[in-house]
Amino acid sequence: MSGSEGVPGNFNVDPRSGVPLYTQLIEQVKRSIAVGALAPGERLPTVKQLAVDLTINPNTVARAYRDLERDGVIETSPGRGSFVRSGDPLQTRKTLTDVAAVALEAAIRDARSIGVDRLALEALLDRLIERWYPQGDHR
Repeated sequence: MSGSEGVPGNFNVDPRSGVPLYTQLIEQVKRSIAVGALAPGERLPTVKQLAVDLTINPNTVARAYRDLERDGVIETSPGRGSFVRSGDPLQTRKTLTDVAAVALEAAIRDARSIGVDRLALEALLDRLIERWYPQGDHR
């Protein structure tokens, strides 16, 4: 993807969500990689282009890209741009785990906000884990 192609359909920010914009971008890039919407080696939009497309400060995008690079999710080549890092299966596993952690954290936060107590939530999680990961299935 070149920067001139615009923002992938899955990149958007919500300034009213209470989640910092750079964090929203980091989570969305990781999720896009986890679900295969961004492939290893694929070029991300430039900082400037993504900032324009999302109508946010370029420093916000730059911070997200720096954090993603520090975490080994993307690599940046001066003059060429930022690309989804390829190859490292351990990093891919970490990215998948990060995406799952974000989703689980939101679900737990929601459960707590509607009054589900800890013991009930633990029992619910145990049932759901058993449903999706039957005994012996360690995938």
